[in-house]
Amino acid sequence: MTIAPDPVTLDDVRAAAARLKGVAHRTPVLRSRTLDALVGAETLLKCENFQRIGAFKFRGAYNAISRLTPEQLARGVAAYSSGNHAQAVALAARELGTTAVIVMPEDAPASKREATAGYGAEIVSYDRYTGDRVAIAEALAAERGLTVIPPYEHPHIIAGQGTAALELLEEAGELDALVTPVGGGGLIAGSATAAKGLRAGIRIIGVEPEAGDDTKRSLEAGRRVSVPVPRTIADGQALHTPGELTFSVNRRLVDEIVLVSDDEIRAAMRFAFERLKIVVEPSGATPLAALLSGRVTDLPRRVGVIVSGGNIDTERFARLCGGGAD
Repeated sequence: MTIAPDPVTLDDVRAAAARLKGVAHRTPVLRSRTLDALVGAETLLKCENFQRIGAFKFRGAYNAISRLTPEQLARGVAAYSSGNHAQAVALAARELGTTAVIVMPEDAPASKREATAGYGAEIVSYDRYTGDRVAIAEALAAERGLTVIPPYEHPHIIAGQGTAALELLEEAGELDALVTPVGGGGLIAGSATAAKGLRAGIRIIGVEPEAGDDTKRSLEAGRRVSVPVPRTIADGQALHTPGELTFSVNRRLVDEIVLVSDDEIRAAMRFAFERLKIVVEPSGATPLAALLSGRVTDLPRRVGVIVSGGNIDTERFARLCGGGAD
């Protein structure tokens, strides 16, 4: 019997970090005594809301596009995303001298659509509840000769996302647990690869919105499970099934998935704004929500958190933090 090699390794994450040096921001690690007291553990927040395009996604997009051949760069790239990967691909494409076509849902936050267009990308819209974004992007790519840059289903994307955790561990030192949001699974797959490559015993905890618990169900079933397209304020986590590649990593390395409600996400966004003085989008707030609401039990002494992004417009932020519907 042959054993398939790991699709992403610690060395891959380190190589991605070298490519991103001087291009991606080395984002700050934030501490709060108030947060530590509420959570009951020393908590270190890796603030990817200060990353270029306002989210961790720039890391993976740049790492993947930088690996393309000159011929592929000349033809351009395509991607599909609800917002942050869209912006990341658009900016990375511009930085690397190529063009991007992005398939985005019609109901994607206006600020994310505007930012994507502002980076020079062409946007193609679809209905997320009836359309197949992957099929649309692949058809465009075939028609125009573009290279598809997926949001999470690629080893170069996963390796790039893992550089956030790598930086956190380099700065914070030894951590007992790492908490990250889970959407398609690229961030937690890269984070777990980096973290467990450096400290095998670290506990990897993912957080999903209650309406979108596809990864939790999949890990419990031992196979990929689909759920109805989630209706949640955490738009970056509104996926119906984990990626095949990401799931192959996460089923080996992730220790636990916990769920948070939309109300708990709103409370975490308010806490981050009022007490930590940072703006966090709903998907980026889910790990903080899990800690503040006590959804993560038996917390160890030192806990790292990936705050994945802060892309939210003023009106939506005020509406959500005020307790209103999205």
